[in-house]
Formats: sequence, structure tokens, C-alpha cells
Amino acid sequence: MSVERALTAFAGFMILLSVALTVWVHPNFVWFTVFIGANLFQQSFTGFCPATIILRKVFKLKTERELASS
Repeated sequence: MSVERALTAFAGFMILLSVALTVWVHPNFVWFTVFIGANLFQQSFTGFCPATIILRKVFKLKTERELASS
């Protein structure tokens, strides 16, 4: 699995988790959803996402480009 696909899966999971927390725990968890959306929005312009750094270091995932060249 590439880091790009893992990041998409992680973002989707976090959004679903934050919505579930908003519904079943406390309405203020909606701010967690807002934070995730804002992070995805800034990442689309800058290309920087802290979760990518963690996925690469902890899980040793490679980018699509790295996988294609090997």
C-alpha cells in the first residue's frame, strides 16, 4: 500500500470516527471534523500533511513514485 492510499484511508476513518463521536458522545466533537477538513484543504494546496510523515516513519510506507520506480 502506498502512503497516498493509506493517507486517504486514514482521513476517511478519522472523519467517520469524528462524526460518530459527534452523534453519540458530544456535539462539540464536530470541531474535530472541522479540523480534519481544514487539514485536508490545506494539504491540497501545500502538499504537506503531518500524518504522511508519521505513516512513512512508523509503517515504512513508500510513495506511488517510489513504488513505481522499484
